[in-house]
Amino acid sequence: MNWDRIEGNWKQIKGQVRQQWGKLTDDDIDRLHGKREELEGVLQERYGIAKDEAKRQVDEWSTRYRM
Repeated sequence: MNWDRIEGNWKQIKGQVRQQWGKLTDDDIDRLHGKREELEGVLQERYGIAKDEAKRQVDEWSTRYRM
């Protein structure tokens, strides 16, 4: 899916993000506002993963996401 659509529908998508990455807090998700790079950064922090891995996870999730 086009990331612009994800960003534009962030309020509706937050629950799916919460399901996918349970270590993210509600505050984390709220402050992201659908920004992909910020999501990748927070995933790196919360899960202790490398930038490439965070990018891979977001890529994989965004291709499975259906609105």
